[in-house]
Amino acid sequence: MPEIRAVLFDVDDTLVDTRGAFRHALASVAVDYLDSGVDHEELVRFWRDDRHGSYRAHTRGEMSHREQRHLRANDLHVEFGGPHLDDDAYQRWDEAFERYFREGWAPHPDAAVALDALDALGVPYGGLSNADHAYQELKLAQCGLSRVPMLVGVDTLGVGKPDPRVFQLACSRLGFEPAEVAYVGDEFDVDPLGARDAGLGLGVWIERPGSHARDVEGLAGDGVPRDGLVRIGSLEQLADLLR
Repeated sequence: MPEIRAVLFDVDDTLVDTRGAFRHALASVAVDYLDSGVDHEELVRFWRDDRHGSYRAHTRGEMSHREQRHLRANDLHVEFGGPHLDDDAYQRWDEAFERYFREGWAPHPDAAVALDALDALGVPYGGLSNADHAYQELKLAQCGLSRVPMLVGVDTLGVGKPDPRVFQLACSRLGFEPAEVAYVGDEFDVDPLGARDAGLGLGVWIERPGSHARDVEGLAGDGVPRDGLVRIGSLEQLADLLR
């Protein structure tokens, strides 16, 4: 494995428990919009599966954030018995959803532990996310993680991961060559695999409960780097990879 001198982090479901925030938001809007008795875990699973790939279309620059969320909200209502949302109705829905979503923002418990360990080792780090730069700064600040500088968001270049350009720009802004940088994220195909394919030294898949485990067959066992990739179950394992 090449010497890793810096770390880039995904934000959502890597440092921040975004899945929990979505569960809170979806359970809250369900009270006003969906059939009674709907299972909240099913809501989260459906939302995150994003069956039409709307969010990934957004990260490719093919639609706005509002457009992708509007489509997903109507998909949710079709699946779980809610009314169709025209533009005006969606505006009200989204205002409620966003308020509840922000109420649910919280850090993963291992995030601060991992950052403390990197600080102790003198390893620089930063954030690279498929959400807007300023929005992620706000999220990190609310979660007590503002020491993570946001380097690149989806709005920086108009596209997001796994486009190699966003990884390479984030490495440049961090001040290191891609081969000297590890990237840590929860979505295997766009995070560790995308990072490795962009030339980064190590792609780290953090396997969160309910994480997107697309195309992970053949990935090395827990904590064992192989072919530029490694799987971990907690961010507390990260510092050991760099020693």
